[in-house]
Amino acid sequence: MTHELPGTTLSGHHHITIGVSNPQEDFDFHTNVLGLKCVKRTLFYDGDVPIYHLYYGNDVGTESTLLTTFPLSHLGVKGRHGSGQVATVSLSVPEDALGYWSSRLKEHGMDVTENERFGEKHLEFVSPHNICMSIAGVAEDGREPHSSGPVPGEMMIRGTHSAGISTRDMEFMAEFMEIGWGSRVEAEENNQVRYAMGEGGSGTYTDFFIEPERSSGSWTVGEGAIHHMAYNVPSLEAQMKIKKFLEGLGYTDCSDVKDRGYFDSVYVRTPSGALFEACCSHDPSFQCDEPLESLGTQLMMSPQVEKNIEETLAIIGKIDG
Repeated sequence: MTHELPGTTLSGHHHITIGVSNPQEDFDFHTNVLGLKCVKRTLFYDGDVPIYHLYYGNDVGTESTLLTTFPLSHLGVKGRHGSGQVATVSLSVPEDALGYWSSRLKEHGMDVTENERFGEKHLEFVSPHNICMSIAGVAEDGREPHSSGPVPGEMMIRGTHSAGISTRDMEFMAEFMEIGWGSRVEAEENNQVRYAMGEGGSGTYTDFFIEPERSSGSWTVGEGAIHHMAYNVPSLEAQMKIKKFLEGLGYTDCSDVKDRGYFDSVYVRTPSGALFEACCSHDPSFQCDEPLESLGTQLMMSPQVEKNIEETLAIIGKIDG
């Protein structure tokens, strides 16, 4: 009898975390342009210098609807694009919404390029924070979108579609994805490989762009770079099994379990260089410290920051909205 690999308990995306610059500009882009709901305003749970950690998604912040950001303009730390990092973020919309999104993005000053990957139509653009993003037209996506944003409901973003990783080769990353991370090859074309996990479909894909000559990108948090990709795991027990299994395979660059207030996290630096996270949501998660009707409207302090709210806001800046 064969044993199920621990990584197969990963069901798909949890969130994607991005380094940005000005917090107000970031808030306006994600809520007013992309039409997502801010479901949490808190702080980065590491370090003693206050840094916003903002969460955007559907009405309740369901796993795989979430983009999260670290606004870093008060620190002046810049990220560098390159190999060994998450390079792109793709978001899912209904196929017949692509025309709407092309017009909307252009109206907000973004250049839009139409492209096709793995048989899907994508609208590629660069965000105000220099992040490579795309809107993917998806035939079937049952995730509930934000219900009261500026974008009509039938056109709304359903959640994350895929994360694109830049890597110089797949020699060891393929083993990690299939044995350590419980994923399977879904498609291959040109120098690109798509992996899926769980039941598959939008919100479960990790795409790899094989770029042997590309120079290395930054690994630290920095403006204009995607910091990590988080995947959803159903329980703390399953999360610990993944951690121990990876360490037993020799992937010793695994973090301890970190309590992030709304979920527990284990991070691992993958053979590609990209940082992955196995993430287990608390129950309740984002509603543990705010009711649904006011979710994401107040700053929730992280426990390691010793300043009060007013002192903190004087450093990181207030957000209107």
